[in-house]
Amino acid sequence: MSTIKRFEDLEIWKNARRLAKEIHEISERTKLKYDYRFKDQIKASSGSIMDNIAEGFERNGNNEFRQFLSIAKGSAGETRSQLYRVFDCGYITEAEFTNIRREYENLSGKINNFITYLNCKEFKGSKFFKQL
Repeated sequence: MSTIKRFEDLEIWKNARRLAKEIHEISERTKLKYDYRFKDQIKASSGSIMDNIAEGFERNGNNEFRQFLSIAKGSAGETRSQLYRVFDCGYITEAEFTNIRREYENLSGKINNFITYLNCKEFKGSKFFKQL
C-alpha cells in the first residue's frame, strides 16, 4: 500500500465528493430546488463529509484526523436522515432513495473502518516530528 500524501488520494474523500455531487444533482433536477432551506441543508451536510475528511487530514495529527473523521461520519448520518425526508416529500423515487441510502451507509462504514485502522496505529502525525 502506498503512502497517502494528499487527502485527494483517500478513497473515502473521493466517495464523499461523488455523493455530494449526486445530492447537488438531485437538488437541481427535482422539485427540491424550490425547497430552498431544505436544499441548502442537505447540500451542506453532504459537503461537510468531504470537507471534514480534508480538514482532518490537513491537520497532520492522528488524533485530530480521527476527530474530524468522526464528524464526517456524523454528517453522513445526517445526510442519510435527510434523504428519508427527500423521499418522504416525493422528490426522489424509492429506487433512487434505496440506492443512495446504501451508498451513504457504505461510506459511513468505510469511514468507521478507517477510524478503527488509525486507532491501531502509533503514528501521531507529521506535526509531531522533531525538527533537526
